Amino acid sequence: MSMSFEMYMSDMVQPMRDELTRLGITELRTAEQVAEALDQAKGTMMIVVNSVCGCAAGQCRPGVAKALEHDAVPDQLYTVFAGQDREATAKAREYFAPYPPSSPSIAILKDGELVHFIERQQIEDRSAEAIAAE
Repeated sequence: MSMSFEMYMSDMVQPMRDELTRLGITELRTAEQVAEALDQAKGTMMIVVNSVCGCAAGQCRPGVAKALEHDAVPDQLYTVFAGQDREATAKAREYFAPYPPSSPSIAILKDGELVHFIERQQIEDRSAEAIAAE
């Protein structure tokens, strides 16, 4: 029985996708979905660049989950998946200038403008609690 690489990867990453969507975070899977969400953005927004790396599992996704337990949370919550939904991720990264591509990462925007960005290097050596506090 032959399994395509895309099917294999889909099966592998689905639990990683689910970890964020269970929190009420909406996946943006296409560049068009990203543009629609961000070009008309009002209020505060968090965009999580999800990934398969260990720091995404060990700190980023758990940190996002803990952050969403705070009293103040962004109005809109989105995620793109680096390496999986490539066009969506590339489009989202256009809004994160001047920061270079980084995955995982967390962007906070207000009315479509980037106000805070947590890069991979700020995630990989920190606890989920520290990421949530930031």
